[in-house]
Amino acid sequence: MFDRYDAGEQAVLVHIYFSQDKDMEDLQEFESLVSSAGVEAMQVITGSRKAPHPKYFVGEGKAVEIAEAVKATGAAVVLFDHALSPAQERNLERLCECRVIDRTGLI
Repeated sequence: MFDRYDAGEQAVLVHIYFSQDKDMEDLQEFESLVSSAGVEAMQVITGSRKAPHPKYFVGEGKAVEIAEAVKATGAAVVLFDHALSPAQERNLERLCECRVIDRTGLI
C-alpha cells in the first residue's frame, strides 16, 4: 500500500509487552535501531497484551491512540517493534492514513 520508510522521516514507534515483566532493554534496542536507520522518533507508544489482536496486532483502543498520535505529530510512518501480518499492516495503514512498517521491514 505504501512505500518503505526514508531516512530523516518522522515516526511514531510502537512497542507492546506480552509478559508481566516490562523489559526496557527490548524497547531501548528498538529505539537504537530506529535511530541508526536515520528515522526521528516523534512519540513512543507502549502497551501490554496477553496475545496479539488479529485485526490490528494491538487492541482497537490502542490502534486509535496510534492514529491520533500520527495526526498530532505529523509523523509519516508508524514503526512496530514486532512482526505484523499483511492484514494487520494494511488495517493499521487504513486507520492511521500513513505507512506502517514492522521490525522486519525496518531491518
